Amino acid sequence: MHEMNTQMSERVTVTAAQAHALAVNALLPQGYRPEEAHAVADHVVDAALCGYEYSGLPKIINLIEHAKLRGLHRPQTTLYETAVSARLDGGNQNGMLAMHHVTALAQAKANAHGFAVIGINNIWMSGRSAFYVERLAQAGLIGLHTVASRPQVAPPGAARPALGTNPIAMGFPTEGAPLLIDMGTSALMFTDLMHRKRMGQPLPEGVAIDAQGRPTTDPASALLGAALPYGGHKGFALALAMAGLGVAAGSAKDPDQAGYLLMAIRPDLLQPLAQYRRDLSELIERVRRTPRLPGVPAIRIPSERAFAERRRRLQEGIELDRLVVDALMQAAHQHTRFTLA
Repeated sequence: MHEMNTQMSERVTVTAAQAHALAVNALLPQGYRPEEAHAVADHVVDAALCGYEYSGLPKIINLIEHAKLRGLHRPQTTLYETAVSARLDGGNQNGMLAMHHVTALAQAKANAHGFAVIGINNIWMSGRSAFYVERLAQAGLIGLHTVASRPQVAPPGAARPALGTNPIAMGFPTEGAPLLIDMGTSALMFTDLMHRKRMGQPLPEGVAIDAQGRPTTDPASALLGAALPYGGHKGFALALAMAGLGVAAGSAKDPDQAGYLLMAIRPDLLQPLAQYRRDLSELIERVRRTPRLPGVPAIRIPSERAFAERRRRLQEGIELDRLVVDALMQAAHQHTRFTLA
């Protein structure tokens, strides 16, 4: 697919159901079975509903263009397993599909034994980490998901990438909506970078360097160079910690140095679940009631904005760039005469 230019583009609104159908029909010609296409569509549509456009429908284009899609795919295999753990080889499968199964496995083991840790490598493009820990939190579990991805981020002072964007996500059950925390350790996620390049949009200042190590706001130059850590040495230290967890998940055996770790913890290992939910909810309310500076309307809790966006967009629809819709419809037409009408 060709690079897009937003100068002649427009915004269009689709319903969540239309977005889901568009994603499924764009994936079917790529060799995805219907149940697999639906699982990936669930993921990207939820990202779009939560307001993460670059992790939403444009992600399907990234999947279609990804070189590993055309590689050899094998069934997921278990390399080592105990009652509370498993180490898996993903067989070069799509990461959103692999993590869909990993999350179910972690949930089952934690429900049975109180705790679970699953590591997997040899997968690619796992999507939005909050999606998985939210599933665990909705099931009454504390979730922790870490990713050690291929080198795309330069350490402070370096001119070449050495670590991945290496996100960490956590989910906690409360008496209401889960508390979700999802953050990359880089100043710019590469899905965002790819979306900006596709749409012809510049990068913010101070988030990337080019192949010569010089600061750049050009996405194409940044793809040849590196992103920078979020928060300088602090973000670099967190990225290195995620890399350490990635080694436990098998990244040392992966040519791209990718390792994905998911932990699930039953709070009643320490206290009754109802008490945990109540105490955490009360803590969040105390934080929310912190005296505010002039002009600050509210103390915003992580994940509240995403949940509010999800509710709004389920009612009002998802806004997309017309060029993204056209590209997905072109892919869908390889399978069927799909239409949004």
